[in-house]
Amino acid sequence: MIFDTVSLCREFPIKNGKALNFIYGSKQFKTKGGLIATTATTNVFRNPSYKPTMKALQSQCCSPDEVIFGGDFFQSLYCHLLCGLIFREEVQLVSSTFAHSIVHAFRAFEQVWEELCNDIREGVLTSRVTVPSIRTAMSKLLKPNPELANVIHKKCSGLSNWYGLIPELFPNAKYIYGIMTGSMEPYLEKLRHYAGVVPLLTADYGASEGWIAANVNPKLPPELATYAVLPQIAYFEFIPLSQLENEDTFSCVDPHPVGLTEVKIGEEYEIVMTTFSGLYRYRLGDVVKVMEFHNSTPELKFIRRSTLLLNINIDKNTEKDLQLAVEAAAKLLVLEKLEVVEFTSHVDLSTEPGHYVIFWEISGEASGRVLSECCNCLDRSFIDAGYTSSRKVNAIGALELRVVRKGTFQKILDHYLGLGTAVSQYKTPRCVGPTHNTVLQILSENVVNRFFSSAFN
Repeated sequence: MIFDTVSLCREFPIKNGKALNFIYGSKQFKTKGGLIATTATTNVFRNPSYKPTMKALQSQCCSPDEVIFGGDFFQSLYCHLLCGLIFREEVQLVSSTFAHSIVHAFRAFEQVWEELCNDIREGVLTSRVTVPSIRTAMSKLLKPNPELANVIHKKCSGLSNWYGLIPELFPNAKYIYGIMTGSMEPYLEKLRHYAGVVPLLTADYGASEGWIAANVNPKLPPELATYAVLPQIAYFEFIPLSQLENEDTFSCVDPHPVGLTEVKIGEEYEIVMTTFSGLYRYRLGDVVKVMEFHNSTPELKFIRRSTLLLNINIDKNTEKDLQLAVEAAAKLLVLEKLEVVEFTSHVDLSTEPGHYVIFWEISGEASGRVLSECCNCLDRSFIDAGYTSSRKVNAIGALELRVVRKGTFQKILDHYLGLGTAVSQYKTPRCVGPTHNTVLQILSENVVNRFFSSAFN
């Protein structure tokens, strides 16, 4: 559902074009009461109004419904890429629900591009796609086209480190669209690498519980995006961050929120929603900052999730703190032409004192010297006063960096898909806690190297 259609179409008009949408429907099931239950995105994709909405945006999805609802993520992803290449001249928009899905798609493309070229050249779908409905639908689109296959092969062969891959494959792409804030920010650097000159547009601000705000300044880079609250969507209240900092527990109702018109510019709040669907004073868990007012409604910037991510003693490090630490340390890999593919964290209390564990999957083999420097950089990049003071008195132990095998985070994704998670809703867990036993086991079994930071001064 896109609320700010007029603004988007005005800034980036699409005429008679197609959209390469990396979207995946999940399974539906009925509750005991007879209601159909599924993910929010699947509900949208199956809604009869979805396709007319896309037509209103003057774009149509390259992929047939059989690919979207194919039931096998990897086969659907392969065919999304194939459909995009078939219609490469018509593609004017590349999108997905989350930035992660777009990055994942083009990382997969790096591995299968020659096979895709062969499918287009021969007009025959690879045998790796076995879902009958997908094969039938793709047979209607796929015809022998050696000329197109040669063009794509030449472009891919000529790319240096895959920079600018998207505009090379889709020369008429006008922008890339998806949720790019919050937990999606770590993927922006890689997405920009693939995007080259194609602008990134972060989607409107929403959640499974309901829509919240519209991106009224789509030309702003995702890191600077602000969202105007949609007051007709729900009844919104805001808990001042100063109250949250004094809380010991995460309760569902707080007695001191302020109203939509009572928030102050420059202050941070947690959002509380009362919705038409039945949620009453539901704490969303998002901390936002009021940047200004758009007419009479506040314009928000997403800051972080309100729950703490890493905590041992008096330290309070959030998901954003972890992201900044990883970004700082990852710069040391640039000299070896490597990058952090994925990361997560864990609080290890099995030792005394407890310590932070950071898991990295990197794009190649780095030297022990560089990784040791990365470990020290990670430790010193957590600037929370509670953390630094605890490290100095050894109330928190040396930070541990564990490097895992290539493909480890794919195994984690496979695990969640096996549990029924929709890939369009998937977010890499940034902190592996007591409720993630299987994930921690996958990570631990794939560790290939480990480092501890030096003494903290």
